[in-house]
Amino acid sequence: MASDTTGVATAVDDAIRSRKTVRAFRPDPVPRACLVEILDMARMAPSTFNTQPWRAYVLVGEAKRALTEAILRAHEAGSEPSFSPFPQPQPPDCAARQDEFGRLYYNALGIERSDMAARARRTARNFAFFDAPVGLIFTIDSTLTRHSWLDCGLFLQNLMLAAHVRGIATCPQVVFVRYQNVIAANLRLGSDESVVCGMSLGYAEEEAAVNRLAMPREPLENFTRWLGFDA
Repeated sequence: MASDTTGVATAVDDAIRSRKTVRAFRPDPVPRACLVEILDMARMAPSTFNTQPWRAYVLVGEAKRALTEAILRAHEAGSEPSFSPFPQPQPPDCAARQDEFGRLYYNALGIERSDMAARARRTARNFAFFDAPVGLIFTIDSTLTRHSWLDCGLFLQNLMLAAHVRGIATCPQVVFVRYQNVIAANLRLGSDESVVCGMSLGYAEEEAAVNRLAMPREPLENFTRWLGFDA
């Protein structure tokens, strides 16, 4: 029994460590049956009092193209309010890690961080789902609190891991939140729905430099306090 448990733990640990965010995809379609499997596993996420607050829109083909074009029009026109997922100013430790991400990311793309035009063009690639064959938009009831938003995060992590172990890559994208109004009109969202994020999903273009990024993680001792343990 112990060896079985060890084997399962190793497989889960390997999946968590090897999953990465992908921003360049091959055009190969993902079978609908595979998408059903992935979402079926995602729904097993825990949630506060089993409320399961997540909703998912799965887009391919013409539906994905139409949403991409609508958002790109708004993006180019600058018609939507500015958006940041962070308070200003950010906590210093978070700001430092975001700055490091930007340095590594734009370096992998060969873009100077001072080249704002190139950076804007790269941002626009988000709205084409980085050419992934599948785009997803996730929403939640607008009246729910941050505790339910946490539940959505658990659902998304399940989804990304379920995709990864099937050889399918993902990129969660909070930038879609800025285009709530455009998405609501295009997908006919209910008046009670807020966009949580988007996600690109498909098969990774393994040779792309941006997909070989290894983002650093803080060591355990930097974010934990151990209380009540023997010295």
